[in-house]
Amino acid sequence: PSGGFSFENCGRNTALEEDLQQGGLRAPRPNKTGTTIAGVIFKDGVILGSDTRATNDMVVANKNCIKIHQIAPSIYCCGAGVAADAEVTLQLISSNIQLHSLSTGRLPRVVTVNWMLKQMLFRYQGRIGVSVIVGGVDCTGSHLYSVHPHGFSEALPFASNGSGAAAAIAVLEDQFKPNMEEEAAKQLVKEAITAGIFCDLGSGTNVDLCVITNNKVEFLRGFDCPNAKGEKKGAYRYKQGTTAVLSESVTPLQLELVEEFVQRMDTD
Repeated sequence: PSGGFSFENCGRNTALEEDLQQGGLRAPRPNKTGTTIAGVIFKDGVILGSDTRATNDMVVANKNCIKIHQIAPSIYCCGAGVAADAEVTLQLISSNIQLHSLSTGRLPRVVTVNWMLKQMLFRYQGRIGVSVIVGGVDCTGSHLYSVHPHGFSEALPFASNGSGAAAAIAVLEDQFKPNMEEEAAKQLVKEAITAGIFCDLGSGTNVDLCVITNNKVEFLRGFDCPNAKGEKKGAYRYKQGTTAVLSESVTPLQLELVEEFVQRMDTD
């Protein structure tokens, strides 16, 4: 085969779009989703973070949704992409992990969650629109994986995903250090999510964190609120008559009684 790029599909898509327009139809548009999620491995474990805004196109559907999901007692996942896909997919993985743990008689490992998740996503070839950051602590140590919708995954010391990932990864690459203390790692993840919130319209409201260590799991709901609602500086009420009424008309409604039903109430 000849080398270089092939643009045959681009020509095919253009021809299909022209045929659809001639028939009065419109080509389907890709879904625009918005989220910022991030994770960091620190000295004693893993910290995951996310924003709390859920959007429907350009409408904010939910200002305070939860994007950090529990898979096992010491393994959590952050989901970005289509909210329904993330919710159902991670519920299914959590159920399978519990069955796996019961059948083996052992505590689940983070790599097992990563393997199950990437196999499922690869099976659907990217049609499940969810990107996931898997983090947790098991008998082999602290682990962090970034899993993409088509099934590709990679083990990283820090990761970010979602529409605000570019801003978040810039903060992580600049300030991350190996073996960070817990408080420093919290501030780093918070600043990464905050950068995504301010640089991406699909991310916003609050910052949620989840600190996972060998001894405890601490879910910090509403750890920070960078998008606090401002206060009105003035009164926006106007007196009656401020806006002139140029014309007024009243149209009576013509109603017709179609059916009448009378029911007697038993008072005995």
